[in-house]
Amino acid sequence: MGRNLTNRNPKKNFEVLWKTFHRRYPFFELRKVDWRKQYEIYRPKIFSATSDEELFEIFCEMLDPLDDGHVEITARLGQSEVKTRFTAEKAPRFYREFTKKQIKRLFKVARRTLTANGFGPLTKTKAWTIRYCRSRNYGYMRIFELEGVSNRKVSKALDTLSRDMPDLKGFIIDIRDNPGGEDSTALMISNRFTDRRRVAFHRRSKIGPGADEFTPLKTWHLTPQGNVQFTRPIVLLTCDAVFSGAECFALALRELPHVTILGEHTNGIFSYQLEKTLPNGWDYCLSYQEYLSADMVCYEGKGVPADIELLNTRADLDAGVDPLITRALEILSQKNASLSS
Repeated sequence: MGRNLTNRNPKKNFEVLWKTFHRRYPFFELRKVDWRKQYEIYRPKIFSATSDEELFEIFCEMLDPLDDGHVEITARLGQSEVKTRFTAEKAPRFYREFTKKQIKRLFKVARRTLTANGFGPLTKTKAWTIRYCRSRNYGYMRIFELEGVSNRKVSKALDTLSRDMPDLKGFIIDIRDNPGGEDSTALMISNRFTDRRRVAFHRRSKIGPGADEFTPLKTWHLTPQGNVQFTRPIVLLTCDAVFSGAECFALALRELPHVTILGEHTNGIFSYQLEKTLPNGWDYCLSYQEYLSADMVCYEGKGVPADIELLNTRADLDAGVDPLITRALEILSQKNASLSS
């Protein structure tokens, strides 16, 4: 469906966009952006004759300093109304280091590293988003994303791999290059690895322009689920291309004393996206929720930190060995040696 051209007034569309962010966006101070100053800079550039292309460019310039991957705008420009999309995020280090093809090669290197250490083939589970393999002593699970699959299938997949849990001495969970998804799915998986009920994280939503205008704080908990839970040493592999719901997964798992986070901090965009449409028909979205760790720390903009920092680089592709898998196995061995001593 085409735009409603009677609503393409550039001034009106600018005001709607600016005011929505003014009321609902929680992170201006955190991301060091003076939103009123942005109004003073960009509002005078808007005229009745401002073209769609010019308006879109102004919006992009105004939103760009937020450096937030959940801030997006999709415009329909030109006679053919081709969609043009803008995201206010600088590329994560992981995506600057690797192309899409190189990321695929990296995970092939990861599989070869697992095989060299006695792991079987990485197999599909009932949930397409989860792959699993094991060696004699350790399990490995890669979580591709946390949406696009039913919780029923996730539960069945976890039931299947949990049969191995009593025999395993350690577990590697790999969420590198995970775009995120549902908090409920993140917690469903986390609950299979928790020892007791614990606070996972807190969340509140921005509902007004004032610094303290939020909904009441809501708390999510980790609660043991399934016939068996794995509570021996776990290493969680992360990088800065881990987003949103996958970051909530990391935020929850870091509360478990038997979990070590290895790799790199996550991306730092936790919120669901608030989706809106401008009067001219352009779609836009923004972060509107603040997530807080169990001890009330906000990791927005900086990500969940790694306990041990180790980065994947292109040199890993030539070496043919994934250093994060190798280091994770060393950590699990050390942890088990400490437990048995």
